[in-house]
Amino acid sequence: MTSISERGYAHPDVLVPTDWVANHLNDPGIRIIESNEDPLLYTSGHIPGAVEVDWTTDLNDPLRREYLDKSGFESLMSRIGATPDTTLVFYGDKNNWWAAYAFWVFQLFGHTNARIMDGGRKKWEAENRPMTREKPQYQTTQYRAPERNDDVNRAFRDQVLAHVKAKQPLVDVRSPAEYSGERLHMADYPNEGALRGGHIPGAANIPWGRAVNQEDGTFKSADDLREVYQNEAHLSPDDDIITYCRIGERSSHTWFVLKYLLGYDRVRNYDGSWTEWGNLVGVPIER
Repeated sequence: MTSISERGYAHPDVLVPTDWVANHLNDPGIRIIESNEDPLLYTSGHIPGAVEVDWTTDLNDPLRREYLDKSGFESLMSRIGATPDTTLVFYGDKNNWWAAYAFWVFQLFGHTNARIMDGGRKKWEAENRPMTREKPQYQTTQYRAPERNDDVNRAFRDQVLAHVKAKQPLVDVRSPAEYSGERLHMADYPNEGALRGGHIPGAANIPWGRAVNQEDGTFKSADDLREVYQNEAHLSPDDDIITYCRIGERSSHTWFVLKYLLGYDRVRNYDGSWTEWGNLVGVPIER
């Protein structure tokens, strides 16, 4: 695989290779963050010095279907020993699917000094790099965050409905069976409450996993990504795009690809996604 700098990305600095991470394990200005779907992975072994950010307990409000607020984000960042100047490096399982989700939530609070480790946990383990079960202890900081800003990177249902009426592009990153309405959820996963199957009218189906190389979990080159998103799906860098999936996790991965690797300026993630849209009264659905 070519180096990150040779793949033609719009913002190559948002990715770091595994060897870069290995060389910065003891750098006090860097905080490595593991975020997984499987909650048992971190405790079974993780990159030395890495902290865990659990998407269910750390990023979501415990009662409402909503993300943590300003004070919650400040508490999280203070607990992991981060300051506004700390470089955050996210990685995780599922080819960085959940790492991209955590990255996206952090962008709602404007912590732009953030990276994703190319290849994620899969590549780190395949290279037999060091792992530990020891949980690091960092000095608590006094992190001060701005109010969460959902305007740039997040879409809500009314905005999606307006997007549909205006015939603006949407990307459904779920499996073809979910997109067609054959399934209400991913294979081997429980149904998360959607009463209707299908997709939002006009949405193109581009499964999120098409953006990565399956052999090592790294992101495909910019040319290969343009082949998928521009030549096949006819998206343009000038488009106003909304991505969605089931609860916004897979679509955050595609949001990352379009916004940072291909340089699309206007991309928002609809985290309500199909668990919301498939239950709404009166909204249009296609199959």
